[in-house]
Amino acid sequence: MKSLEGKRVLVYGMGTSGQAACKLLHEKGACVSFYDDEERFSNFYSCEKNPTTKCYDMVVVSPGIKVIGNEIISHFLLNKTMVISELDLGYIFSCGKIVGITGTNGKTTTTSLVGEILKAAGRKTFVCGNIGLPISSIALNTSKDSIIVCEVSNFQLELSQKFSADISVILNLAPDHIDRHGSYEEYIRVKKKIINNKALILNLDDDKVKGLRISKKNIYFSLRPLKKGIYLKNNAIFYNRTRIMPLSEISLVGDKNLLNIMAAIGVAMKLKVKPKIIRSVVSKFQPPKHRLQFLGKLASGAVVIDDSKATNISSVEMALESLYGREIILLMGGQNKDCDFEPFFEKRFSLVKLVCFGQAGKYLASCAKRAGYNPEVFASMKEGCEYVKSIAGAGQVVLLSPACASFDEFSSYAVRGEIFKEVMFEEEI
Repeated sequence: MKSLEGKRVLVYGMGTSGQAACKLLHEKGACVSFYDDEERFSNFYSCEKNPTTKCYDMVVVSPGIKVIGNEIISHFLLNKTMVISELDLGYIFSCGKIVGITGTNGKTTTTSLVGEILKAAGRKTFVCGNIGLPISSIALNTSKDSIIVCEVSNFQLELSQKFSADISVILNLAPDHIDRHGSYEEYIRVKKKIINNKALILNLDDDKVKGLRISKKNIYFSLRPLKKGIYLKNNAIFYNRTRIMPLSEISLVGDKNLLNIMAAIGVAMKLKVKPKIIRSVVSKFQPPKHRLQFLGKLASGAVVIDDSKATNISSVEMALESLYGREIILLMGGQNKDCDFEPFFEKRFSLVKLVCFGQAGKYLASCAKRAGYNPEVFASMKEGCEYVKSIAGAGQVVLLSPACASFDEFSSYAVRGEIFKEVMFEEEI
């Protein structure tokens, strides 16, 4: 497989990952063509307009391409053509150790933190994957002493057959991307593909995660005291019997982030990083943008928090639990991913006001009303933000935690978060 010289390879999907795959394949001497469902690529050099009429030695599929019901992918599988994911391609040509981090929520924060710890320890570290930098783009720069910290999404794992991390982490599991996978059971099956016979770090506080695999090799993390693993005791984090750091030095908000930190500590200790380095990095670490990110205060004194990355129900629940006791005005909405919101609203979170917006706005509001809420509904996020600015008062928290994808209005959750900041503070600057 490592010899691609002269092989005919099709790359399906020309997003960031597909482009990285094309570049790697060219550098390895393959004859590369590509196909994309979007018409804007049709006049590009090497674009194949009718890929099913041609024969290929291999097809590399980008994570943005839906697999279930895809006639092109089915055609190649039926014809015994090798079909692999971009994640697999990058893995095949990578050297060194690999840390694979997955879960429904917290992947980017944990991946970023592990990367910062390893860099501070002087390790040759590459942070890649779903975090924004495809593994194919860094693979040929790695060496036997490299450590690749890869955020692995369910989209990347869907077609994966080769990827195998030296240390795998599963943070949590909750319903998400049902529109992509068809069922929660299929979503779980895809996530489980990260499990192998090497080191596995699991969240013992998540019922779905702890039930995945029982093995003496597993390392667990929990907010409760444990005999072994990463745990809390006497207001400090421990790894086995080693005290890593006191909670008073951690600036990240909430139990959600505390569990992310514990997972990162587990990886770092497994890679023999000194506790004093871990403590130093964690104490200074700030979460990536759009993940419970404090943006500032309005003139009224209301605090504004951007949690645009919260694109599923469980992440919103974690955000609300992290802000327990605060007076919250919650903005929810966007493009629903076929998730059922009835159980969420039945939990009756205490909110000053619920504001629903976007494509899913009316559906969210109807679910909320049946549970006893009195929501406001707006066609766009901007309209919802303007309303919130008119009612938010001193000491209250304005929280954008949408529980939905951004694609009805925005190209990504990051763009949604930036627009949210602009609108909330446009008259304040």
